[in-house]
Amino acid sequence: MSWHPQYRSSKFRHVFGKPASKENCYDSVPITHSVHDNHFCAVNPHFIAVVTECAGGGAFLVIPLHQTGKLDPHYPKVCGHRGNVLDIKWNPFDDFEIASASEDATIKIWAIPKQLLSRNFTAYRKELVGHARRVGLVEWHPTAANILFSAGYDYKVMVWNLDTKESVIMSPVKTIDCHQDVILSMSFNTNGSLLATTCKDRKIRVLDPRAGTVLQEASYKGHRANKVLFLGNLKKLLSTGTSRWNNRQIALWDQDDLSVPLTEEDLDGSSGVLFPFYDSDTNMLYVVGKGDGNIRYYEVSADKPHLSYLTEYRSYHPQKGIGFMPKRGLDVSTCEIFRFYKLITTKSLIEPISMIVPRRSESYQEDIYPPTAGAQPSLTAREWLSGVNKGPVLVSLRPGSELLSPRPLPPERPPSNSLAPASPHLLDQTEALVAEDGRRPFSLLEEKAPRWTAEHRLEEKKTWLTNGFDIFECPPPKTENELLQMFYRQQEEIRRLRELVTQREVQAKQLELEIKNLRMSSEWS
Repeated sequence: MSWHPQYRSSKFRHVFGKPASKENCYDSVPITHSVHDNHFCAVNPHFIAVVTECAGGGAFLVIPLHQTGKLDPHYPKVCGHRGNVLDIKWNPFDDFEIASASEDATIKIWAIPKQLLSRNFTAYRKELVGHARRVGLVEWHPTAANILFSAGYDYKVMVWNLDTKESVIMSPVKTIDCHQDVILSMSFNTNGSLLATTCKDRKIRVLDPRAGTVLQEASYKGHRANKVLFLGNLKKLLSTGTSRWNNRQIALWDQDDLSVPLTEEDLDGSSGVLFPFYDSDTNMLYVVGKGDGNIRYYEVSADKPHLSYLTEYRSYHPQKGIGFMPKRGLDVSTCEIFRFYKLITTKSLIEPISMIVPRRSESYQEDIYPPTAGAQPSLTAREWLSGVNKGPVLVSLRPGSELLSPRPLPPERPPSNSLAPASPHLLDQTEALVAEDGRRPFSLLEEKAPRWTAEHRLEEKKTWLTNGFDIFECPPPKTENELLQMFYRQQEEIRRLRELVTQREVQAKQLELEIKNLRMSSEWS
């Protein structure tokens, strides 16, 4: 009989958490003292938003991501709610639009200006009025544009279509009223065709979000669920809660059969809520406890054992809430696969924590960065409401890469089908590098590329991230160490761009040969 080792081979076995240095944290931030069990923090590649204290209503701060260090005590707030803000979420397809839910029973949609705020910002873009009691949760649809879900203390989930000209929307397109108590969490599957919820009655429900019908309901008595999460395309659910003996517990479920969990694991006897985060690209699950400083992480697989414990990030500073960066905002040059933003109320501090895969090679690691969801919706609101389901539009995290999923063509198409449309920022880089090398830029791509206006090029530059930071809005280095890091990053970027130019030159020569052959064949015919 053969002997089988007890350990598993995994590329993420040695992932470790690396807290940011003091100068890269956000200090003197007045974090909210609300006892609501929410993240209180939302992050995208441009901004970090955090719920704060405000006299006479609710407010939150929107801080540019590169503006680290001590925050001005008079820093402008985004305020306009008449009650405390309970939840905030950035639009996944627009880095300058954010939704906020409040105790005043309204949801507000804010268009954050691209320039820095100089005074308190009160001009919301839309107001959603429909809940009878305070609104505790908001969630954007993962693939459809302008579809927002909200859950209130009136036990209702409301579906809102923001694709209208009205500034005040009084009625949602759908109201789901199958819950018997306060809704504690919501989670979508990958294409947004299913919605999972947990309720104060400790039941997990899987719903059809368009019809509002309950497809599955868990009535298992041994696990009292608090938060629930869809695990990507594994057709499984992960819930956190408590056991019969009040131990904190995680449970894994089959989304088509919620009668009994596939596996349960008791963690400890603490009382804080467990927030689960799942990375579908790496199949890694992170479990963050409110009120303690630890982050546990696991690897999830479709086969038994479904949950494999990796290790734990430990800290002495307890977190009040936590935010996370979308994959498109990570620093791929350091093999960063996830980044948390930890709210530490005892120090008025927001501390970034990077989860890093230790690798010796400095080149791009294709195996730990598969195609991931980008910032482009795959459906319009009308298409989704009519019953269409589509997965997310995928992008590669390799610097300078293009969308992998089909997308609408630019306004002007090249006349030849054999010519691939070139990205405007790629052309800018190529021309600059070829000029630097003293060689004449190849003319074929210049002649055939779409004609983009100067304004569009400027907009592309403003939102172009390279290696996890914005090369056009990067603040000047404050220390010698930061200067060295920036120098090494620029050298790495130049090397990669030179490789990219070489590849493009080869493609250009091939295309010139094809056009020459086509001209010769047309002359002969």
